[in-house]
Amino acid sequence: MKEIKKQEAREAELADALRAKAFGITPENVDEMIEKRSHLLKSVFPAFSEFCQATLQVLPQEMLQVLWDLCLPLGIKLASQRQQLGRPLIQGILGGQGTGKTTMSKILILILDHLGYRTVSLSLDDLYKTYSDRLLLTQQDPRLIWRGPPGTHDIDLGLNVLDQIRQSQNPVMLPRFDKSAFGGAGDRTTSEMVTDVDIVLFEGWFVGVRPINADVFDTAPPPIVTDEDKAFAREMNLRLHDYLPLWERLDSLIVLYPTDYRYSLEWRKQAEQQMIAAGKSGMSNAEIEQFVNYFWRSLHPELFIKPLVKDATVVDMVIEINGDRSFGKVYCDRTNS
Repeated sequence: MKEIKKQEAREAELADALRAKAFGITPENVDEMIEKRSHLLKSVFPAFSEFCQATLQVLPQEMLQVLWDLCLPLGIKLASQRQQLGRPLIQGILGGQGTGKTTMSKILILILDHLGYRTVSLSLDDLYKTYSDRLLLTQQDPRLIWRGPPGTHDIDLGLNVLDQIRQSQNPVMLPRFDKSAFGGAGDRTTSEMVTDVDIVLFEGWFVGVRPINADVFDTAPPPIVTDEDKAFAREMNLRLHDYLPLWERLDSLIVLYPTDYRYSLEWRKQAEQQMIAAGKSGMSNAEIEQFVNYFWRSLHPELFIKPLVKDATVVDMVIEINGDRSFGKVYCDRTNS
């Protein structure tokens, strides 16, 4: 009976060839990989269970498949990359609203801690310019009505932090951002002091995104409709050049890729409705659409993310996200899918 279960586990691991390739699972090492993951699951499960109930407010059993199929093998892969690199690993995670990048980062930190690696998360949001600097920015360019698009971040701050970590300097002050400050406009808050960092999970909605050919804006999809929309999109595209030195610090880039970019609008509506139901303030559907469209005008997923996931020279792993927020295909080279 035990041998039958082992064989079933082997077959399950190798059934999806693209996923197996992405996690380095082969017929030769599959037994060893299953064994390693099983041991890790036992040691991680108490902390994972607590995280699910306290933070996600779900039963750990509901997240067990995600842990086994995605987070554990990914954690093992990152630990291996860190070991081979011989210095701190900077892992980029690109994902739009609702793709689960923050949740995945927190679970990976738990797993990597059990593997003996000190892991920290750094969000692109943590690199926002100060409230006063953004006020000046809005005066210079009134189109920048919300924080988030290219131009609203302190790139030098990010470069300094990542370079200090890459060079194994101690301690390092990680910038942090309080989104609730100034009535929701947000501002810098107290930095977090960290030491002996092995891995940085650097996540954000356009981490790793490159500038594209400006000609595409002539026939851009909605909501890039008017001449003003196209001019704004072109300006944001130009500002992406300033971020390229930051992306050069990435050792690897994972993309959390919704199979339809419009899911993020629905996910945002669901999140706001849940907040309102819990007695908190939330945006109306009309406000949400205005908000999301603003970001699609600045960096449209069809124009910037879709071509990126096909570029194996830039992206090391793609994790597809379905409409119900479950994980779909996982691959490291789209040309074989």
